[in-house]
Amino acid sequence: MMEIIKGGVTSAKGFKAACTAAGIKYKGRTDMAMVVSEIPAVCAGTFTSNVVKAACVKWDMDIVKSDRKMSAVVVNSGIANACTGEEGYNACRETAKAVKEALGIDENTVAVASTGVIGMQLPVDKLVNGVKDMATKLSDSEEAGTDASKAIMTTDTVNKERAVSFSLNGKVVTLGGMSKGSGMIHPNMCTMLGFLCTDANVTKEVLQKILSDVVKDTFNMITVDGDTSTNDTLLIMANGLAGNDLIAGPGEGYDKLYEAVYTVCESLAKTMASDGEGATKLFEAQVVNAKSKEDAKTMARAVVGSNLSKAAIYGCDANFGRFLCAMGYSGAQFNEEDVELYFKSANGELKVFDHGVPLAFDEEKATDIMKADTVTVFINMNEGDASATAWGCDLTYDYVKINADYRS
Repeated sequence: MMEIIKGGVTSAKGFKAACTAAGIKYKGRTDMAMVVSEIPAVCAGTFTSNVVKAACVKWDMDIVKSDRKMSAVVVNSGIANACTGEEGYNACRETAKAVKEALGIDENTVAVASTGVIGMQLPVDKLVNGVKDMATKLSDSEEAGTDASKAIMTTDTVNKERAVSFSLNGKVVTLGGMSKGSGMIHPNMCTMLGFLCTDANVTKEVLQKILSDVVKDTFNMITVDGDTSTNDTLLIMANGLAGNDLIAGPGEGYDKLYEAVYTVCESLAKTMASDGEGATKLFEAQVVNAKSKEDAKTMARAVVGSNLSKAAIYGCDANFGRFLCAMGYSGAQFNEEDVELYFKSANGELKVFDHGVPLAFDEEKATDIMKADTVTVFINMNEGDASATAWGCDLTYDYVKINADYRS
């Protein structure tokens, strides 16, 4: 049985974390984090589909695609280390070397990640000093994991972490994770930055398959603003310290680990969507009974990605035509005379469109439903048995304010 527990990246056996205020861009707050496994861990990852990839993305892709293990990841916020040429790649190299010198870890097993302003060079001296400081603070406490999740925030308003545990072969297996992301979120792979740590004993091949499959229905189903970052990185480390029988293929172990990864990733993804820059509520689109899974996903993402839909959610305007319009241009083929559309939230449920015909409805009730912190547009296609859910947020005045002066 899957159990949601308190914690994040330090929840699983053998993982420690630390953070520091390195002064990379922000003043008066932590801006670097480090997560370390007591023993080298098998790793997997997914990365941005943007042709322009940050130096740290290229560095981590090299580790994941090799037969090397991963012992640590160092993350900085404030500067993205994207569009920085050889100097940017050298910053990755020097960060990894600093971890080697401080902890005796093979530098080729050290992952790095960055988030922040594109086109600025990282101050290598501050990175190195930050690593040295964090090396003395590493802890497996819940607090250390939480502090690390806060240190990687940029425009995020809340830190994002989740942990679960389950029993396998008489052993307790734990998986914890953290992520950050509030703007430039329209992933075609995962999220802006995400890190998962588990003590499961699993092969690299199985770990990669699970992660890649889970991403399709979690992080790939969120959008904030339609922009796919240059830095999107999701990494998972598995050090095997739970002592369960090796998960090498289909079976109970595979299914349970898949459920754990899915549970953590879905939670982090939804938190990211609800914390979109300037957002006031989580906007969810559920498409059911579609012809195919791909059609359902395409339509759901189009609905939450439409600026007009997002503005309607913000204004509590039950303008259902905007959602039907987004479905219509999504690329999925369907008959609008089969469609039913509802608004749902903790405040109630209201059907507003039925098999091609608009319904008369109580505008005040619709407004009340849409005032909730989470608003769902529920769409029954009545054409098949496939379903999908996508998550986004409302579009507010504050989104423009935040991004108009993000660099300055």
